[in-house]
Amino acid sequence: MKLNLKKPVVFFDIESTGLSVSKDRIVEIGLIKVNPNQSEESLTLRINPEMDISKESEEIHGISNEDIKEAPTFKQVAQKIKEFIGDADLAGYNSNKFDVPMLLEEFSRVGLDFDMNVRKTIDVQNIFHKKEQRTLAAAYKFYCDKEIENAHSADADIKATYEVLKKQLEKYPDLENDMDFLAEYSQNSKNKLLDFAGRLALNKDGEPIYNFGKHKNKTIKEVFDKEPGYHAWMLNNDFAFYTKKVLKEITDNLKIEKQALKEKRKEQEQQKIVNKLQALKDKFGN
Repeated sequence: MKLNLKKPVVFFDIESTGLSVSKDRIVEIGLIKVNPNQSEESLTLRINPEMDISKESEEIHGISNEDIKEAPTFKQVAQKIKEFIGDADLAGYNSNKFDVPMLLEEFSRVGLDFDMNVRKTIDVQNIFHKKEQRTLAAAYKFYCDKEIENAHSADADIKATYEVLKKQLEKYPDLENDMDFLAEYSQNSKNKLLDFAGRLALNKDGEPIYNFGKHKNKTIKEVFDKEPGYHAWMLNNDFAFYTKKVLKEITDNLKIEKQALKEKRKEQEQQKIVNKLQALKDKFGN
């Protein structure tokens, strides 16, 4: 099975210091780029996170503080990673919830813009869970009849993920071999998400809404008008950078629209005054 590609897709996996997208850091990243002609390129990097790796994470991926103390920092390899990915779509296992937002956090910390508007994201875990409800190791066994050697290393996990997606396409006739379809299918939400943390989404009318908390399913415009401090609270608290970036873009546009409406009403009132004065002038002369 070959992937039907209009442009490259990069399968990637991240090992980190912990599970917090906004606070933890990358210690290893593995990437495989699959090109439309089916050629492949790979890149695996160990990274010094400039913070301690939690014991729980070390037990999972086996990377210690000693292992990465001489490794380059993310700032030193950020441009290399960005250039390797290029404008490719992104794919991974649980990547929409963890790997993609963590990568965006790291890029933001070093001031490097990484445009998500030019790419789709395919989450193989979401496809798997919709079809079979298993883990990556079970998925690899189920679809490929293999055991993952050196599981929880970025390189091994991402190779397994790539193989699983190809087997999924072979097994399920209703899965289209198309990155746009797979990106849509692998979204794990009834609403179309605007961020990868699942905090913001679009409702059935295409309006931006909050997808969590006390304002869940309310439009951002409605909350912005009635409780303008709510978006400021989100922007100043421990939410993912990309979530805050999307929210700021939406609320900035709402401010512009509100100001434009205010100016339009002012112009209308001024025009009414001008019309009244003109009417009086016409009636009584100069």
